[in-house]
Amino acid sequence: MRIETRFGRNVQMYRKQRHYTQFQLAELCGLNQNYISEIENGKRNVTLRVLNDLAEALGVEVKELVD
Repeated sequence: MRIETRFGRNVQMYRKQRHYTQFQLAELCGLNQNYISEIENGKRNVTLRVLNDLAEALGVEVKELVD
């Protein structure tokens, strides 16, 4: 499985566990909802800054999003 796909699935899993919509997560990270959708669908290769922002917003360590 491609890392983008695995990462996207992890973001989606943690987002749903916290009962966030894509829009709410996007707001917390200063991103666009469409960008979150593309991340969750494995269509985006994010920067380290976005990776860190997502981890902080979801309350997880960066490694949990890429494992």
